[in-house]
This record gives sequence, structure tokens and C-alpha cells, in this order.
Amino acid sequence: MRLVTWNVNSLKARMPRVLQLLEEVGPDVVCLQETKAEAAAFPADELAEAGYEAAHHSGGRWAGVAVLARSGRARGEEVHGLPGEARPEEARWVEAEVDGVRVISTYVVNGREVDSPWFAEKLAFLDAMAARVRALREARPDQPVVLAGDLNVCRDDRDVYDPAAFAGSTHVTAQERERLEALLDAGGLVDAYRDVDPDGQLFTWWDYRAGHFHKGLGLRIDYVLAGGLEVRDYAMLRDFRKGSKPSDHAPVLVELGRP
Repeated sequence: MRLVTWNVNSLKARMPRVLQLLEEVGPDVVCLQETKAEAAAFPADELAEAGYEAAHHSGGRWAGVAVLARSGRARGEEVHGLPGEARPEEARWVEAEVDGVRVISTYVVNGREVDSPWFAEKLAFLDAMAARVRALREARPDQPVVLAGDLNVCRDDRDVYDPAAFAGSTHVTAQERERLEALLDAGGLVDAYRDVDPDGQLFTWWDYRAGHFHKGLGLRIDYVLAGGLEVRDYAMLRDFRKGSKPSDHAPVLVELGRP
């Protein structure tokens, strides 16, 4: 399975780049975040013309997630929303079964400021993710699971261009990192990038301002976490962060196979 995850920061604005990715990269599955589309406005027909069927959870202008699967792939149950999340109307979690694999696309709450109500919601969302993944793995231990998306957490200091600059900020706190590790443990998941390159450093998000992308001032906050599958390859598709109307995130491409 060739899987891409990409926070597109508005599917309407990024649709030409998404279609370009589908044509040039040809993934089997694509997990999208921040689609920012009303359900009725989701471009299912345009994606179908490009050869992909969509399971989407659309909540309007703020979040929204989707799983695209190449047409003809075996499709199964869809789940929209995460049990226990505080604001289901924000549409931050969707599951779809593709070729017997449970694929999850998620966009974790940003958290805004440490010790704020939004930060507490973020921690609760991460806890709910771990509980859901544990339940999935316990219910069907033979079914592989892939959780992909913008987790808004830097797993360790290698995932931050300047850890000192982020001291006291969200994304790097012990509370967030502990919950990310708990999520990995709950599902027996591996971090695809660290599995391929345990000591490397790359980023998946760069602020639009002040030339951060060209200066290499980024964060790794987009992940593919896999359980019951072998990670065969990993690539950050840097060119899609460049050019016309880029998202502030680069897509990640992972090659997965059954052990």
C-alpha cells in the first residue's frame, strides 16, 4: 500500500495540487486533513474522475478529514468522529477500511496555549485517540491499522528546528509527548519515519512567514503510524510545499506491506 498523508489547509484552494499529486505519485490511499469543506461541497465527483473514492468527515470552515482510496480497492466500514472528543462538529477523525486495512485520517486539536482550555481539549483528544486505537486492535488483532495525519505534536527535540525557541509552547510539552507515546503503545504502532530513519531529522510543516521554508525552520507534526504492517519506505514530498499556492505542510508518502 502506497499511502500519502497531507494537511492541505483548504481542499478548495489546494485542489489543483491534490490532483497533481494523484496523477504524479499515484498513491493507493490518501489521508487529507483541514479540508475545510461543507459536506455538500466536498469534491467527491472531481476526485472520482481522478480515480479515487472518498470517505470524508466534513465540518465546514475549520477542520475536516478524508480518506481517499483508488477506485476498485475493496472498501469496508466507515466511521465518522472519535468517541470521547469534545467537539465532534469540528470533524477531526474519519476511519475507512481499504483492502482489509483500517485507515484513519486525523487532525489533532492545536491546543493554542499551554494550560488553556484548548490545551486541555488537545490532551483529551490524544487520550481518546489512544483509547480508540486500543479498542480497534483488541476487537480485531489480525487487522492492520494505519493512523495518519497532522498530530500537532513534535515527538522529540529532533522534530523541532530550535527547541529553545519553543520552550513553554504547545507541540513540545511533556504532556503531549507522553500521550503520543501512549498512543503508539496502545495500538502497537510504529512511527514510520523513525522506523526508516531512527536518527534523522526532517520537517513536514513550515510557517508561511519570513521564509521559514527556505531557511529550513520547520517542525515534524505529520505522521504515519502503522500497526501490523511493515514500513518499506518513507519520503517527504518537498516539491509540493513549493510552487503555486502550496499548503504550509508537505505531503508524506509511505510504502507499507504485510510482514
